[in-house]
Amino acid sequence: MHPSQPTGSPQERALLRADFALHLRAQRGLSEHTVRAYTGDVEQMLAYASRHGRSDLESIDLATLRGWLASMATAQRSRSTVARRGAAVRTFFEWATRTGRVAVDPAARLASARPGVSLPTVLGTGPVEALLEVARLRAEDDDALHLRDWAALELLYASGLRVGEACGVDVGDVDLHERVVRVIGKGDKERAVPFGRPAAVALRRWLDDGRPQLLHEGTPDALFLGRRGRRVDQRQLREAVHQVAALAGVSDVAPHALRHTAATHLLEHGSDLRSVQEFLGHASLATTQRYTHVSAERLRSAFELAHPRA
Repeated sequence: MHPSQPTGSPQERALLRADFALHLRAQRGLSEHTVRAYTGDVEQMLAYASRHGRSDLESIDLATLRGWLASMATAQRSRSTVARRGAAVRTFFEWATRTGRVAVDPAARLASARPGVSLPTVLGTGPVEALLEVARLRAEDDDALHLRDWAALELLYASGLRVGEACGVDVGDVDLHERVVRVIGKGDKERAVPFGRPAAVALRRWLDDGRPQLLHEGTPDALFLGRRGRRVDQRQLREAVHQVAALAGVSDVAPHALRHTAATHLLEHGSDLRSVQEFLGHASLATTQRYTHVSAERLRSAFELAHPRA
């Protein structure tokens, strides 16, 4: 799209959005989730600019972008949302400048709020053992979905997988002898993650006794299946975690809490930060470092409860 062309109509914004999405996928290697978020942010920014008389890219200036971000405070958007939208717009205008769509990058001096630092939800060793034991006991009825849920929960905790990664695993990605699972993480990066014997036992039961019950013609090679023999989706695994947590009488948690818990327990038992970074598939060590804060907070809580001079 030439810089002089307007971007006010939905059709024109859709074309620009499609070009930007192609750049994010092909050149930046971003995940589909991030591509959708960034292109949606840019669409909202362009619509805001158009409503304020900035109907083409060249007319959008720093003041317009600041006004757009400021409008989110009125809408009570979270700091994380505002920070992501600022990053999306900076990425967009960097691309637009480099490809000749604008002559000057109006977002070069755009600052946005830093995401709020919140400590992840983490289960203690006792609660997570109770959760997994209830999942195991529930699977003794040999119901296919109960066997699946037990295996999925064991794997999520043992390997620290994101729930989307677990849903994407195929049968051939699991090596029960070596106890390693291959996953495709954010940015389409592949990593091999180890898991322990309890997870291997649960996975073997699922593969031998549970998964065959759900096979139909055309069933994919997915490791985890739903009732109709299709690849399990994230919603189904979230429901499984909620159900087992309720039965176990532990805090209601999401699957991602098992990832946080695995990382925290590794650090608490002596693993180094770099190894945990590789384990989780974090691109930046800074992302992994937040688990050191969790460990410190748990240590402080234990100290205050137990030390006579706390």
